[in-house]
Amino acid sequence: MKNPSGKPEIPVTGKVQGGKKSSPPHFHAPTAGIGDMVAAIRMGLAFYSRLPAGKAAHDAPSLNRMAPVLAPVGLVIGALPAGFLLLAAGAGLPASLAALGAVGILAMVTGAMAEDGLADSLDGLWGGNSREKRLQIMRDSRQGTYGVLAIVLLVGARWGALNELVALSPSRAAALWMAAQIVARQAALWLAVSLPVARTNGAAHGAGQLAAGAFWQGMVLAGIVAIALAVPFLPPAGIFWAGCAGALSVFGWRKICQRKIGGYSGDVIGGLQGLVEIALLWTFILFI
Repeated sequence: MKNPSGKPEIPVTGKVQGGKKSSPPHFHAPTAGIGDMVAAIRMGLAFYSRLPAGKAAHDAPSLNRMAPVLAPVGLVIGALPAGFLLLAAGAGLPASLAALGAVGILAMVTGAMAEDGLADSLDGLWGGNSREKRLQIMRDSRQGTYGVLAIVLLVGARWGALNELVALSPSRAAALWMAAQIVARQAALWLAVSLPVARTNGAAHGAGQLAAGAFWQGMVLAGIVAIALAVPFLPPAGIFWAGCAGALSVFGWRKICQRKIGGYSGDVIGGLQGLVEIALLWTFILFI
């Protein structure tokens, strides 16, 4: 969701007082039916992608509702770029062109959310000399040197990994890429569980923390789906070490955000999603 300045913000429930952590909202294991689950998936598609999510009115985005169902949301989002990858490679396009087209389609489907988040994060985190200045830079819609470099490196790292995977096996590339996206999108939400909202004004003011129960419910489902996609193509050691690489990315990025801005924003969550995806893809390649 974009605030008036054009920057993504993450709506959850709870409140932040004086820039400090609030108590996490109480989370109950869902007992809702299929209709509520479908509504949550539609909410996730509307929030995380540019895909049509139905004509019916949508509720205001809520991470506590979306987090448990991000795995099926990720399957839908990843199907188009992964499908293009398979079709392009099957039609005889070189691996480099099939990978390039798939990367472009992912950016269109997601609205380049991860790319935008990482660019704004690097501009702010390394472009300012104080917490307030860093947050101010992150809200600026203009891209600085760090931001442009972040986009180039993220897109290049994704393209390079897919190029390598497609050259080995298009079906392997599609499955492992979808697994990496699903885990990365879910894992990035750990910031909203473990850190307070960084800004005390703007769209995220008063948002608070994502409930740990909602996060872990979604993380378990994302892990199951990702392992099911990866098992036919990776040895157990590859899956294990990819998980370690992803976890290291999450906790390292969390430490940086805590030290530099004292919390999380939509930008740093989007940026972390891109970093975890690359960490997983590169680790997958080491074990093929």
